[in-house]
Amino acid sequence: MEPRLNMFENEVAGKFVKRLIAAARPVEETSLPMATQELVKIRASQINGCGMCLDMHTKDAAAAGETAVRLAMVAAWREAVVFTEAERAALALAEEGTRLADAHEGVSDETWAQVRKHYDDEQIGALICLVAMINAWNRLNVITRTPAGEYQPGMFG
Repeated sequence: MEPRLNMFENEVAGKFVKRLIAAARPVEETSLPMATQELVKIRASQINGCGMCLDMHTKDAAAAGETAVRLAMVAAWREAVVFTEAERAALALAEEGTRLADAHEGVSDETWAQVRKHYDDEQIGALICLVAMINAWNRLNVITRTPAGEYQPGMFG
């Protein structure tokens, strides 16, 4: 499978993705656990059908010590007993923030209350930015049909 466009070789897209990469740094530097960050990225990418992001974030999570069981259960997180209440709140926010068009209220008050219960303001800001960012990456990769399967952990720095 060949991508429709190599975003790094296209002048406009290349500038944009470099800025998107730089925009991730403030989120990565917060106290939001890296495992939670990867789980959020994986869940949004599952919903959006982004193979490249699933390839990257499942491999990065595994390389950081995430278990195969937890990675396999992300799609069924509501029924899985392997996630903490805080992780469940983050996964609910990821789902509702990704499926904005599916609910007139966007993120429900119930989900927001759970997020507020488990995360401080810095972490909530990071979660919101993370959901927006992974959805942007998903859209870029799905539109351009970026192939998946060859990612190696850390290969993009």
